Amino acid sequence: MRPRGRAAVGLALEVGVPVAAVAAWWIWSTRAGSFYFPPLPDILDAFRRDWLFSRVDSDLLPSLRRLAIGYVIAIVLGVGAGTVLGLSPAVGRATAPLVNFLRSIPPPALIPFGIVVIGVGDSAKIFLIAFVCLWPILLNTIDGVAGIEPTVLDTARSYRLTPTERLLRVALPAASPQISAGLRTSLSLAIIMMVISEMVASENGVGYFIVEAQRTFAIPEMWAGMIMLGILGYALNLAYALLERRLLRWHRGARARAGEEA
Repeated sequence: MRPRGRAAVGLALEVGVPVAAVAAWWIWSTRAGSFYFPPLPDILDAFRRDWLFSRVDSDLLPSLRRLAIGYVIAIVLGVGAGTVLGLSPAVGRATAPLVNFLRSIPPPALIPFGIVVIGVGDSAKIFLIAFVCLWPILLNTIDGVAGIEPTVLDTARSYRLTPTERLLRVALPAASPQISAGLRTSLSLAIIMMVISEMVASENGVGYFIVEAQRTFAIPEMWAGMIMLGILGYALNLAYALLERRLLRWHRGARARAGEEA
């Protein structure tokens, strides 16, 4: 099959499978007659009513703000500390037990700690999001930086590049594919932790809305909140994939050339 034909088939599957799934859900839910699985038209009506108008300012935007702040904090700490640990094997070995201990703590177990020590405001939720996002970024940065060929760093020194230039022009670009993998993993974890943190001692947010809808047996609204989370996760991952494709274009080109030479 020609490349254009394969692309057309792939696009048809990518669009057709979700459409078929929604159609099957629509037909089944309208005939099920279950209180806990309301008809899809009722769910979509609740979605239109809540997430296209009234709940955007009160719940969606606060959730996105917490997610963004926690994610950025994790990026700064993870890339910074991971670069130091990757470039210094001695420091990496010394801190490995502490890193492995902290990353083994389930983040939801820190919710009581966050409430008691930090409080029930946004700071505790941002802390939890940053904590869960930190470890994939940190570990991928360490592996990426430590995996740079020594001859590459020696060449940079021979050209008399300053330590800052070696870091910005050699170490971080060489490790960027693995750092990017950590960033993508952390983005999904950030969405999960955002929802979990908002389900306890919260006054707004998508997670708070879903729990309140469940407690009041507003089942269509509960399902609408879950659909909102799915759309949010899909949109954020799509945006990151487009950004990654642009920033790592050089990496894909180098791999393609290497494949042709092989």
